[in-house]
Amino acid sequence: MVIKVFLASSSGSTAIKKKQQDVLGFLEALKVDYAQLDIACNEDNRMWMRENVPVEKKPTNGIPLPPQIFNEESYCGDYETFFDAKEDNAVYAFLGLPPPPGSKAPVKEEEAQEEVEDEEAKGEDDQPVSEGEEDLGSEEEEELRQLEEEEEAPEVTEEEEEEVTEVEEAEQEEEDE
Repeated sequence: MVIKVFLASSSGSTAIKKKQQDVLGFLEALKVDYAQLDIACNEDNRMWMRENVPVEKKPTNGIPLPPQIFNEESYCGDYETFFDAKEDNAVYAFLGLPPPPGSKAPVKEEEAQEEVEDEEAKGEDDQPVSEGEEDLGSEEEEELRQLEEEEEAPEVTEEEEEEVTEVEEAEQEEEDE
């Protein structure tokens, strides 16, 4: 089983980049096999991710933001649910993987997965602010506010999104030069 992490290599959002790095770094630390699938440079990856994130897990604008995590074809969750699983020492259950022998991961994986799903079912507005967000600096808080506004913004057409992606890629190329 391969864990698939959908991410955006050319995201203009520092908050998204940090979330992606956090997920990848933690998976590497656990020595979990995973594949990075870029949605910024590969339209097929972007469409597959959007089509396979369950409707009830999508933000109000219908466009899920990276990172999104799958175990093969099975949806695991987004950064927030990954972070919750990490805090609960239930990452293996979250990923649908058996814990390694001798680990301190919960023995009853089904219960841990149900707990993660119950938290997700509450809805984002009902969940308390996670500990990691309480200590954010003003710059990071502003980026999170912008992300939330983007999620609440009206749905963007594919043409508009492609234009934004092209602009972001051009800006990235200018920065790289």
